[in-house]
Amino acid sequence: MIYPKPYLEFLMYFHGNRDYFECHEVLEEYWKCVDPKNRSSHWVGLIQVAVGLYHYRRGNLSGATRTLKKAVQNIELNQDELSRLGIHPGKLQEKLVDITHGLSTNQPYSSINIPLTDASLQEQVQSLCEDNGYSWCSPSDLKNNELIHRHSMRDRSEVILERKNALQRKKRG
Repeated sequence: MIYPKPYLEFLMYFHGNRDYFECHEVLEEYWKCVDPKNRSSHWVGLIQVAVGLYHYRRGNLSGATRTLKKAVQNIELNQDELSRLGIHPGKLQEKLVDITHGLSTNQPYSSINIPLTDASLQEQVQSLCEDNGYSWCSPSDLKNNELIHRHSMRDRSEVILERKNALQRKKRG
């Protein structure tokens, strides 16, 4: 099967360098192009998985719990779509339920892998990881503050400028 490039990149970041923030960025951009009005899309569910793990790794347990519970619900609704993407939805759902239970007892963060069912998909993503210098399925580097706190360390000047320009356009219109 031919998978969308952003999905392959999502899996590369998820299993390679565990950059959950970048997982969110690359898949959100794709989702907004293909199905932006569908907030219950399987793409949104995968984004929620990455965002939930991002919060968990940062110690935001309430944000992680809330987001991962939404992801579990989304996976339940989108099992067929996820299966077509080479994911075992039942196993993924089970992992996320286990994590949310662990969150309630303050279990420390631990990296997970999305259970893939398509060997050729896994080979493609492993190759992407290798091409980008990432080790397939290595645990998160918990000492890498740039990775852990990526959202607060990035340059947001373009986003701020665009919001300011949109507000000015709205006032004129």
